Amino acid sequence: MNRIDEGLDFIPVRIAVLTVSDTRGLEDDRSGATLVERIQSAGHIVADRAIVTDDRGKIADRLRKWCADRDIDVIISTGGTGLTGRDVTVEAHRDVYEKEIEAFSTVFTMVSMQKIGTSAVQSRATGGVANGTYLFALPGSTGACKDAWDEILKLQLDYRHRPCNFVEIFPRLDEHKRRK
Repeated sequence: MNRIDEGLDFIPVRIAVLTVSDTRGLEDDRSGATLVERIQSAGHIVADRAIVTDDRGKIADRLRKWCADRDIDVIISTGGTGLTGRDVTVEAHRDVYEKEIEAFSTVFTMVSMQKIGTSAVQSRATGGVANGTYLFALPGSTGACKDAWDEILKLQLDYRHRPCNFVEIFPRLDEHKRRK
C-alpha cells in the first residue's frame, strides 16, 4: 500500500519540535532529540525547537506563534498526551486546531497496539491543521516518537509517498482564507 515514487523529487519540509515537560531541558530531552535526528535523517529541516512546561496556555501560545511563522510547515510536540492532571497538550492543540485529523489518532493507536498492546489506550495522540500548518501531538516516550515518525509521519511528510501525502495538499490547507 505504501510506496515511494522515485520518479518524483523529494521536497524538504520545515518542522518545529516542541517538548512539553516540567522536568526536561534540551540536554536530557531524549524524545525531542530522537525526533530531531529522524527529521534530519529523512532530509527535512528542523526549523525550531523548544521546551515548554505542562501549561495549556503556554503550549497553545507556542503553537500559535509557530503556526503564524511562514518558515514552519509542521509542528510536532512530544509529551503531555496521557491521562494525568498535568497532561494538557491535547487540549492545547485542540485550542489551536482549525481542523482535527481524527484518523491520525486511530492510525497511531493501531501502530502502538503492535508494539505495546492494550497499553495503547492510554495515549491521546492527536493531529490537526491550523493556519496552513500541520500539528501533531505525540506521547513523551522515545519509543512512541519513533513509532509515530517511522510508521506514519515519515511517509505522510514525503511528497513522493503514494497514493497520497500531506505535502501535496499544503497549498490548499488555508484556501478558505483567501479572497475569491
